[in-house]
Amino acid sequence: MSLRNSSGRMQPVAYERVRLPASQRIVMIHRMSAAIPAAFRFFVLALVLFPESGDVMRDLTGAVVGVAGQGKIESPVPHQVIQRDGDSGIVPIVGHIPGTSDTQLEYRVIALKDAFGKGSDWTGLSAKWDDGRFTSQARFTAGGWYRLEVRAKKGDRVVEMSVEPVGVGEVFLIAGQSYAGNFNERRMRINDPEGRVVAFDVVKKSWSVAHDPQPIQTYGGNLGSIWPSMGNLLLASARVPIGMVNVSSGATASREWLPQQKLYVQFAEAGKTIGRFRAVLWQQGESDVIAKVTTETYIENLSKIRKGLAKEWGFEPTWLLAKSTHHPTVYNDPEHEGQIRHAIDELCNLPGFRHGPDTDTLQGENREVAGSRHLTSIGQENAGKLWFDVIREELAPGRAP
Repeated sequence: MSLRNSSGRMQPVAYERVRLPASQRIVMIHRMSAAIPAAFRFFVLALVLFPESGDVMRDLTGAVVGVAGQGKIESPVPHQVIQRDGDSGIVPIVGHIPGTSDTQLEYRVIALKDAFGKGSDWTGLSAKWDDGRFTSQARFTAGGWYRLEVRAKKGDRVVEMSVEPVGVGEVFLIAGQSYAGNFNERRMRINDPEGRVVAFDVVKKSWSVAHDPQPIQTYGGNLGSIWPSMGNLLLASARVPIGMVNVSSGATASREWLPQQKLYVQFAEAGKTIGRFRAVLWQQGESDVIAKVTTETYIENLSKIRKGLAKEWGFEPTWLLAKSTHHPTVYNDPEHEGQIRHAIDELCNLPGFRHGPDTDTLQGENREVAGSRHLTSIGQENAGKLWFDVIREELAPGRAP
């Protein structure tokens, strides 16, 4: 682009990108008006006062000459929770600034309203660049919600970008069958006004507040779940954001989760997508009771699933196994329920497995007596509390990995 100088000649202009407050944009318009034909002044006024990105371009003398685009943070994404490690966590930071490479980066973390944890001031950010795309990481204090701000500086050129809300807290991968899904009486909601209990949609690749129904890819139901109850309690106790990823599928037996099966592939992919997480929450067993699966076979199946996924993910999260064998609207089979319950006891003597809650103890008013719904709203609350009690113990200081 060129502008006409005082002698009437066209002079080329180099562009630099900066952010200006509205008051400075008005002053800028006054300075620019003589160089802009009258027919275009209203259009330029609108662009300068209300630029979509909030950035403008200026020449090397400091005179603003137009509206510029802005970079974008691709990771983390809004409402994402990164697994903490102690009192902090490493957050992958990926972004794109068109036409930029090998540029100095800085970041800072702003604590949002009522945030747990604390933010940080501007700090240098080392990154790898590839055709305008940068990849980096930074350590955040456990907590949230936060706003992540990143700015790129090269000479006088500055590009700023941000994403919010993001957090560093506890992340869980949920698997199993219908009692882990949306097949219960009431759609539960997250109580936190700031929405710091969230769920990941594996199809949309996005995070949102974990109100029911939970986002589940395959036969997840459309009613209520037990997880908002658990999340509400855990948020108040842990005082960090809580993230959940649910890959459960109704009416599935353990054999359907074995390596190479469709559910296994989805399970593996979900874990790879979210990165590190605290534990697998396994709520399954009813279909194995129906199939009269032996204790030995159930142990073998879950051992194969865990071993395969640990290799896929590159780390070995703890598996918390619920005793979930009772399904009174379909069967009454104490013998084969007992075989699966015994298998879970045996598995929890092996490395990598630990006892989850015994949700079979939820009887009477906790259970639906007919139809396709499983737990009453009372049962949902109580199942969530049982899971909370187990996870709270899992997070206790000094707990061996």
